[in-house]
Amino acid sequence: MKIKVKNAFLALAAALLFIPGISHAWWDSSWTVRKKISLNLKEAGIGSSLSDFPVLVRLHTGDFDFSGAKDDGSDIRFVASDDKTPLKYHIEKFDPLNEMAFIWVEVPKIEAGKYFYLYSGNEKASAAGDSKGTYDSLQSAVYHFSGSGMPADSTSNGSNASQFTGKTGDGSLIGSGASFDGSGMMTAPGAKIMEGFTVSAWVKVGTPTDSILYQQQDGGNSIILGIQGGKLYGSVNGIQASGADLPSGTWHHVAMTLGQKLELYLDGKEVGSAAASVPQMQGTATVGKGFSGEMDELETSSTARSADWMLAEAKSQGSDALLVSYGSDEVKGSGGTSYFGTILHSVTLDGWVVIGILGIMSAISWMVMLVKAYVVGRIQKTNKAFMAEYGKLALAETARLDAEDDEEDMDLADSPLLSVLMGKHDHFQNSTLYRIYHTGVQEIRNRFGVLDAGSQNLSPQAIGSIKASLDATLVRENQKLNGLMVLLTIAISGGPFLGLLGTVVGVMITFAAIAATGDVNVAAIAPGIAAALVATVAGLGVAIPALFGYNYIGSKIKNITADMHVFSDEFVSRITEAYSREGSR
Repeated sequence: MKIKVKNAFLALAAALLFIPGISHAWWDSSWTVRKKISLNLKEAGIGSSLSDFPVLVRLHTGDFDFSGAKDDGSDIRFVASDDKTPLKYHIEKFDPLNEMAFIWVEVPKIEAGKYFYLYSGNEKASAAGDSKGTYDSLQSAVYHFSGSGMPADSTSNGSNASQFTGKTGDGSLIGSGASFDGSGMMTAPGAKIMEGFTVSAWVKVGTPTDSILYQQQDGGNSIILGIQGGKLYGSVNGIQASGADLPSGTWHHVAMTLGQKLELYLDGKEVGSAAASVPQMQGTATVGKGFSGEMDELETSSTARSADWMLAEAKSQGSDALLVSYGSDEVKGSGGTSYFGTILHSVTLDGWVVIGILGIMSAISWMVMLVKAYVVGRIQKTNKAFMAEYGKLALAETARLDAEDDEEDMDLADSPLLSVLMGKHDHFQNSTLYRIYHTGVQEIRNRFGVLDAGSQNLSPQAIGSIKASLDATLVRENQKLNGLMVLLTIAISGGPFLGLLGTVVGVMITFAAIAATGDVNVAAIAPGIAAALVATVAGLGVAIPALFGYNYIGSKIKNITADMHVFSDEFVSRITEAYSREGSR
């Protein structure tokens, strides 16, 4: 029995040791950051698995730290869920300045629960993109319309355009795109059609006209995907299938497959079909003839792609991008996901500028609070000691505690901190009450030269003048006590407003990046918004301690000020009694 228990315990211990090894596996220690990218078939409405599917990975401020990657994205890598198998990919666009990127990754199996990793953060890495390996052997041609000149085929078939009278430019649905004005078009080698065919593209209709989006002609055989009467249609050797209306002014995914029958798709959904056979042909492809609008991501395949494939294209490449969701950054050696690290990585340059200013404000406010708290504490302590000695004085020896001014202490008089730290402290130099007392005694000395209360007399006017000098000293001492306190009020009132400014600008940049990339899912928005809120948190982090410190120090200063007012009145009463007696007149 003991042996079985012991074996069970050892097995459990081994399992516990093994589990962390799985959760903390790391493909290559040279890369410092990884991000989990999940495939959400249920959310996208995809019912079956797909093989060798090219997934579009959209990156922007909200879901990727561009400052932690190389400027050209050459350190980007994609690894399968086993965290061992590198995936083929190629970068269509990587723009660290505007913080957006479009990367195509070939995922061997698209099915429920699947995911893969994005690795970054290796300054020594060299580019490893492979556009030709990103697509399967059935993919005839893929046109991203990126760069200038003739549109190039990204597959290994080399079906580059031979004629192009449209225009290419940035700001399309996926990076760059092509625009046609109704008179331009593109020609390129057509797909080799034997057993099936698929053509798909993203289009945004400008001026609705009857036009041909894609046509492949070979002798008497013809395949057409076009627009007629505002509707999408497809035809094979005269057999035509009409689809739904194709709205203008917005991006839509259009596709046609030819296998057992001719089928039309709009935004991933079948909208029309017709019985038709597959012609044996190749010929030349014509794109955009008579079309007025924009086109992006034109693809052809020498097979009839499934309905789920068409839906996956629409749901992974469009603005909603429901198929793909992004996890938080995991930093090598951090022991798992760091949400706070992800937020900080997403903070934009303007946010760091605001946070830097707030950091300076925080340092200044903390310095003021610590200095003022120390000085006020010493003043209260010295005031208490002075009053203990002053209370022992008889009326005739009122001036006994006074001492001549020392040049060193006079040099430090304007700085309470330096006076506390470097003063001689041979009498009550740090006491505000003593300084009022010293002013009064010196006023009497200036009038009589001696302090013999029995033989001298002060007129009411002289006593009034002495009281005015005491009040002036009290005001100056109060000014020194409140010196630098304005910096705390600036931190209290200005900190939250600066933080709010940083947040508003950060939110604006996040939404601008989302508009540019077209990625509007919550997982993409959340990190950017969270990063923008860091500035507000920083502002409150400056204001809240400053508020508490201001109120605490302010209450101490009020107590010292009240003691000075009371002492001033008591001292005036004392000298009035000593120098205005009837017997001395």
